Amino acid sequence: MDFIKQYIDNNKQRFLDELFGLIRIPSISSEAAHKPDMYKAAEYWKKSMLEAGADKAEVFETEGNPIVYGEKIIDKKLPTVLVYGHMDVMPVDPIELWNNPPFEPVVKDGLILARGADDDKGQSFMHAKAFELLVKTGKLPCNVKFLIEGEEEIGSTHLYQFCKDHKDMLKADVFIVSDTEMIEEDIPAITAGLRGLAYWEIEVTGPNKDLHSGIYGGAVANPINVLCKMIADVQDENGHITIPGFYDDVVIASTRERKLMRKAPYDEKTYKEAIDVKALKGEKGYTTNERTWIRPSFDVCGIYGGYTGEGSKTVLPSKATAKISCRLVPNQDNHKISKLVKKYFEKIAPRYVKVKVTEMHGGMAYLCPIDLPAYKAAERAFNKVYGKEPIPVRSGGSIPIIAGFESILGVKSILMGFGLGSDNIHSPNENYPVNNFYKGIETIANFYLEYAKDAKK
Repeated sequence: MDFIKQYIDNNKQRFLDELFGLIRIPSISSEAAHKPDMYKAAEYWKKSMLEAGADKAEVFETEGNPIVYGEKIIDKKLPTVLVYGHMDVMPVDPIELWNNPPFEPVVKDGLILARGADDDKGQSFMHAKAFELLVKTGKLPCNVKFLIEGEEEIGSTHLYQFCKDHKDMLKADVFIVSDTEMIEEDIPAITAGLRGLAYWEIEVTGPNKDLHSGIYGGAVANPINVLCKMIADVQDENGHITIPGFYDDVVIASTRERKLMRKAPYDEKTYKEAIDVKALKGEKGYTTNERTWIRPSFDVCGIYGGYTGEGSKTVLPSKATAKISCRLVPNQDNHKISKLVKKYFEKIAPRYVKVKVTEMHGGMAYLCPIDLPAYKAAERAFNKVYGKEPIPVRSGGSIPIIAGFESILGVKSILMGFGLGSDNIHSPNENYPVNNFYKGIETIANFYLEYAKDAKK
């Protein structure tokens, strides 16, 4: 499709400049101070949709952050593709580890460096440009809708109700999402599965105030020590989670499935070197990919209490807090797991402390059949651009609303990701290869053409 490459070549710098305009908005959904920035990002997306050729675009209010919807309906008899993405980003701390200001994007060594460069501003904006390309060249073969939210990084709290309230408006034949990874820059992948998520804050309280660690140490339980012991007991020496009932609903992957998964390229030495560790640790009996693709996990995402400032302070703290997440696999219900974890920590808490478990956000895991027509269309699109078939993989990450789309709207999602494991999403120095940005636009444009072909058969 020479017209696709030609349009991209003619508009490369403009595409990048417009993406940078979106990235410069510090739309951090978890920080209240950035609430105005969420509206700035929403208006930027609305303007981008209309300029790309949408018939209409609107910013919708929710009880949380805004949602942007846009559409172009060329013929109601044609299939409809709905693009999902998110405009919110993660916090930037620790800021001192960034090599450049996180919201001042630059290109260095072929990489876009900025918060949101990959997750998800860079990846979602490819869809706006692929849509523009097809509209402006008169080649758009189907109806297109956009749904861009502002709470993905905090659990898509209000998007579920929005989908329930706007079922007719969001009616589509397939959702297409770019918020996942390729295997390597020249090895494309389609994510056929996502892990689910459950998240808690656990607070342990001992004495009613901070105490002198010399006068009271050894006589009064230290909440930090107690919390650490409780957390450590959740996993045994084989990496198995000990919470009763935790594995009851886990679907065990077949021998054949595990054999197919092992076709994905993997080099343990490179893997370890990339994150600077000497050895890997996980559930016994599973490979590294299997541990992140088909098995659940339990991780402390943050822990704090007592004195954490400069220098020393001899204090026995009153409280200790941990933020904990579990990644879940197909058939595990995040609400059920949340209740199990809450019950477990409340039960094992010793008498000399009080424990409070606060359930936070979460979502179900997702699986996509690889024989769906839309999946096959995506497969052909990748093949055209990269010269090879994409490998079907499962992602260790979570996009909670994807399973929600299926349960609420009855629509499957095709996860066409162009990120890389080296993109540092959620970390300092997040980046995204410029080449992936342009190839993503090209692949997405080809997807529409391939998907429309199937619809005509």
